[in-house]
Amino acid sequence: MNKNLVIASLIGLLVIVAAAVFMNMPDNRTAGERVGDAVDTLPQGVDKAAEQLEDRTPAERLGDNIKEGAETTEQKAENATDGNPAT
Repeated sequence: MNKNLVIASLIGLLVIVAAAVFMNMPDNRTAGERVGDAVDTLPQGVDKAAEQLEDRTPAERLGDNIKEGAETTEQKAENATDGNPAT
């Protein structure tokens, strides 16, 4: 095998393992940080604010942010077209 291919494969594997470890790290926020996050999220609804008080991995928080971004984008698209995709 090519030496460069082996090195690239090992680096790729290392990146994948590091990402998996990071995404499954425990939630190390203090109680004060959780309450602050909940207060900041309160305008989005009580349910979303309550989620901030729970232990959640970075992967779970990232998933929530992606979902919220998709919802926001969808709302902006609907507002831009007045709900009518043909306009």
